[in-house]
Amino acid sequence: MSTPVRSLPILPVVASCIGIALFAVMDGLIKQLGFMIGVYNALLWRAIAGTVIGAATMTVIRPPRPTRETLRLHLLRGVIVSGMTYSFFWALQHLPMAEAVALSFIAPLIALYLAALVLRERIGKDAIIASLLGMAGVGIILGGRLGHDYEPDALWGAGAVIVSALLYAGNLIIQKRQAHISSPVEIAFFQHLIMATVFLLFAPRYATLPPAEALAPIALSAAFAFTSLALIAWAYARAEASRLIPIEYTAFIWSAITGWLMFDERLTIWTICGAVLITAGCLITARTKAPVHVETTAV
Repeated sequence: MSTPVRSLPILPVVASCIGIALFAVMDGLIKQLGFMIGVYNALLWRAIAGTVIGAATMTVIRPPRPTRETLRLHLLRGVIVSGMTYSFFWALQHLPMAEAVALSFIAPLIALYLAALVLRERIGKDAIIASLLGMAGVGIILGGRLGHDYEPDALWGAGAVIVSALLYAGNLIIQKRQAHISSPVEIAFFQHLIMATVFLLFAPRYATLPPAEALAPIALSAAFAFTSLALIAWAYARAEASRLIPIEYTAFIWSAITGWLMFDERLTIWTICGAVLITAGCLITARTKAPVHVETTAV
């Protein structure tokens, strides 16, 4: 079990900022790999590479052995994240990065109702207002696509992001507790290990060896994902979620920049307006109750 370490107040903020930026670049690398070798193989080989990085790091730092309860949390979160990750990156093959990330921001709003169902928490008036704002934001983004750039595959992509957000809402119920009972490296290692195990179940049918030109993006995406997971877990173990949640919505900006630089993707006014409404709803939620850790792109 990890013990909280005193740190300067600014350090968790800086760690969170770096982690979010690295995740956005990692998203771009996986999108690129998806076009090269398919989403399944991109995620399979990234998970395997991340597991190797994690095993080497765990060997060096030798953290305490996790308890059975901790392992159960790692397993549950890893399985959920596997489905969440695949649906999100499948969506990235059909949507601009900024649009997919904006739609994924509804996860904390879904988590409100999931917490009410699972944990019997009461949903207040502010939470209902926040949910309405979030739904309006989703409607604006989808309405803009239907009205100006109708592509059936893009609508399927938007649906895949919603599925990913539903799974991520379940993940939100687990991860804040996990950050306080496990070290950041342990969390990152087990998430990659379990994801690799889940994806390997489908290897006999879908796995192929990556070509040489895919090796560098796979290694970089694994390194960025592992580092980002560890940085964000470290930050949330040392700072209040209310301080870090607003920073996490900078993922939209980083994704817009990455999508523009790597894929020449252009932002639309519909995506910007929808993202503003969804983010406003999430921030209302964070201000009016014990906040839920967002970790917008921790996939």
